[in-house]
Amino acid sequence: MSGIYIHIPFCKQACHYCDFHFSTSLKKKDQLIFALVKELELRKDEFKNTTVETIYFGGGTPSLLSFDELQLLIDTVYKNYQVIENPEITLEANPDDLVIYNVSLSAVEVQNKYKSVFENYKRIGINRLSIGIQSFHEKDLKLMNRAHNVQEAKQCLEIATQYYDNISIDLIYGIPNSTNSEWLDNIKTALIFGVPHISSYALTVEPKTALASFIDKGIIDNVDDDLAHEQFHILIEELEQAGFDHYELSNFGKTGYYSKNNSAYWLGKPYLGIGPSAHSFNGEQRGWNVKNNTMYIKKIESEELPIDIETLTKTDKYNEYVMTGLRTIWGVSLEKIEIQFGKTFLEYLLHQSKQYINKQLLYIEDNNLKTTKKGKFLSDGIASDLFKII
Repeated sequence: MSGIYIHIPFCKQACHYCDFHFSTSLKKKDQLIFALVKELELRKDEFKNTTVETIYFGGGTPSLLSFDELQLLIDTVYKNYQVIENPEITLEANPDDLVIYNVSLSAVEVQNKYKSVFENYKRIGINRLSIGIQSFHEKDLKLMNRAHNVQEAKQCLEIATQYYDNISIDLIYGIPNSTNSEWLDNIKTALIFGVPHISSYALTVEPKTALASFIDKGIIDNVDDDLAHEQFHILIEELEQAGFDHYELSNFGKTGYYSKNNSAYWLGKPYLGIGPSAHSFNGEQRGWNVKNNTMYIKKIESEELPIDIETLTKTDKYNEYVMTGLRTIWGVSLEKIEIQFGKTFLEYLLHQSKQYINKQLLYIEDNNLKTTKKGKFLSDGIASDLFKII
């Protein structure tokens, strides 16, 4: 087994671009925590013959949980599942939950005040932090409606890096009215703090988000695909020069610091998703929990799993492998395609790939189909053309 993902569906406020499942009301937090514990207990037999390698707290904003609440969930995993020694345990966190900028405090007072935050995370087993920085420019944070400011972001990283070496930060590019020089400044600022992993995504306009509404009303300019493309290549160039491997479309890590949790997704390992809206995969079936906190709690309290399940066909598995494989440094194994899916699928893949190989967007190396630097930004679109349609 790869690992367990635990979705914490709470946030202080709604970011304008986000379409993940969350609530800004914490009224049902206690009930939700105990429902998460109960779901972990109810589903332990699904993976009784496998081991847990990673535990990932995602959201939402998991850093809104108390140390005791996180400890309860981690203890429940250890009690009900076979966990390897020294698993990767990641907590997604926002800067404002880790430190609070206060101009009246000296640097020493700030460090003493928040020393216990990081020491307590380490005490309960959190050994990796994923911090949602997004930008080091105030205007970007305001446009996205982030809860933190630039000073909090910098102070957070300054202190966090004293206690953790395994830190990832999120950065967003392609923000309306941003410039390439501002984006370069974001990257260089991140590098100053010496974090070994960076996840970076193009700003996308999801339906029914505040961002989509503001763009429709002309309040905010629409995203510019050309700008996003330019900033993506600036990102690759700068991070590769700084010693990062571009091991997945949106992820860059130094040797030894790839996300084990996310790498397992891309490599097709099984995982268990706990919490409202969380997804699971066992190799043959994909499941997704109800996207409603109240309904989730009610179902779990009656000891009923709030999950819909889809059994994947051979074609589904092929398409998914091609999609995830092309996003990674490892590519799509032609040998695996032939062994798992058969010669017909391999011939189809090679035929469909030919035009992209000719355009120098794809290439074959060591019997693996991979995207070129030129093709990386287009990998999802290319993959869709390689899908097999029944």
